[in-house]
Amino acid sequence: MSCPFKPKWERRKDARPQELLAAALDLFVERGFAATRLDDVARTAGVSKGTLYLYFSSKEELFKAVVRESIVPLIGAAEDTIGQFNGGSDELFRLITHTWWDNVGKTKLSGLPKLMMAEAGNFPELARFYQEEVVDRGQNLMTIVLRRGMERGEFRQVDLEIDTRILTAPVIMMMMWKHSQGVCEIDPDKLDTYLEHYIEIALHSLRI
Repeated sequence: MSCPFKPKWERRKDARPQELLAAALDLFVERGFAATRLDDVARTAGVSKGTLYLYFSSKEELFKAVVRESIVPLIGAAEDTIGQFNGGSDELFRLITHTWWDNVGKTKLSGLPKLMMAEAGNFPELARFYQEEVVDRGQNLMTIVLRRGMERGEFRQVDLEIDTRILTAPVIMMMMWKHSQGVCEIDPDKLDTYLEHYIEIALHSLRI
């Protein structure tokens, strides 16, 4: 008779990379990049360290895979949404902001900005990677929305480089609040209210 209860190391092979990425995200957010060990990632995922190395050659490559498999597809989906959206630019601003908050701000992914700001100086190559894959493309979403609104006569003329950074900063700060125990703490239950106030203030400053 076959045993109906299989141990963790007998899981489907195609499930292991996703389990490793989920375990890595949890530990990166909890401990930071430097303090996260591959041994701990493997143990949390229920596999051996040797199995981990079958998929990822280093901790740096594991971190890049976490970003590419989690945040980067969300940015791509947002780019598609903007390209296909037919409504007003204020509606688009609201949609993109809410979608980002639901998919990133309310999840473990919200811990990555704090991690990168804290450890970028010690890991400049990872910082460049995160800047190109996430920050630049994420800020470009806001730039596209603002440019669209100006071209359609829905938003006043603004400085795209400066105002893009100003408008993305509060959302980044809200994500950092979630992971700043003892410093700049805020009641997590109030973050949705903060988001609504941010959107209204932003749109009030942008509308003609």
